[in-house]
Amino acid sequence: MTSVWMLNPSVWEYVRSTGLRDDALLARLREETRGIRFGHMQVAPEQGQLLGFLVGLLGVRRILEIGVFTGYSSLCMARNLPEDGYMLALDNQPKFTAIAERYWKEAGVSGRIELRHCDAFEEVSRLCEDETVEPFDLIFLDADKGRYPGYYERCLSLLAPRGLLILDNVLWYGNVTEISHQEDTTRAIRKVNEMVHDDPRVEHCLLPFADGMTLVRKL
Repeated sequence: MTSVWMLNPSVWEYVRSTGLRDDALLARLREETRGIRFGHMQVAPEQGQLLGFLVGLLGVRRILEIGVFTGYSSLCMARNLPEDGYMLALDNQPKFTAIAERYWKEAGVSGRIELRHCDAFEEVSRLCEDETVEPFDLIFLDADKGRYPGYYERCLSLLAPRGLLILDNVLWYGNVTEISHQEDTTRAIRKVNEMVHDDPRVEHCLLPFADGMTLVRKL
């Protein structure tokens, strides 16, 4: 989900102009997504670039994406997978993932992505119980924020040793710092942030850009 509350407009534009390498396909997907309901849920361009960068940098071969929306993040990651790489993408909104599938096909990465329409939390729970499931090198979590604490432990169990879990929206528009915000979603994000911070099984880094992303490396 995109948010620019952290930076003033001039600094934000400078970050975009010097730190982002864009292309026509990604720009088209962003523009189409902006025009639909819930278009604000799309990850920011710099987040997508970071995700793709990490896939290439770490030599990732297997990805689990929890929450697809219109496919911007999955497109950025799938482009940097090797030819025999694999991404399992979970979402329950076919009207949005239909957009994703069009862009995946145009980018030539459809063969690397398996899309499952499902309740993602239930499917992740099922994967945890399936002993035949091969661990994932990278998991990107950008689904129901209220379930983040429950997702966290399940994601760790599906992650390969030294694998990377990335959680989006960990600042929740800054609401995590405001004591007056006691909504279930805000409380859940505070809880998962505390869980990550206090977990000796991982090392982590919270990046304060867009709406906050936490990188969690399983030890």
